[in-house]
Amino acid sequence: MFGGGGGGLDPRKMQQMMEQMGIDIDEIDAEEVIIRTAEEDLVFTDADVQRMDAQGQETYNVVGSPEHRPRGEGGSGGGTAEAEDDASDDGGDGIPQEDVEMVAERAGVSEAEAREALEATDGMPLDAIQRLSE
Repeated sequence: MFGGGGGGLDPRKMQQMMEQMGIDIDEIDAEEVIIRTAEEDLVFTDADVQRMDAQGQETYNVVGSPEHRPRGEGGSGGGTAEAEDDASDDGGDGIPQEDVEMVAERAGVSEAEAREALEATDGMPLDAIQRLSE
């Protein structure tokens, strides 16, 4: 970044130069970092994370080796990786168990009936609940 000598700068001098340029760097004690793409999740569980604020522009630096996890059908976001693993237990029909349980609870039916309604509505929970309530 500075000069071409390859690591000859004193860390304190580097810090002073960065402060003069209005750059502030903070270490973040991150437990997990997830980068979600359309095809996969990159999950860093032991990453070193730094936030750099340079004139109001925040940049995050993540250093570590991620675990590559393919995205489930539909690419639903949110939840932890553990919850996503549970939701992907779909009984081989592509319908997340989490959706089956929610539909069964809301419609007051068995999980088998909820799964049938989800299959009939292309996996749409709201449509399945409405179908079961008719």
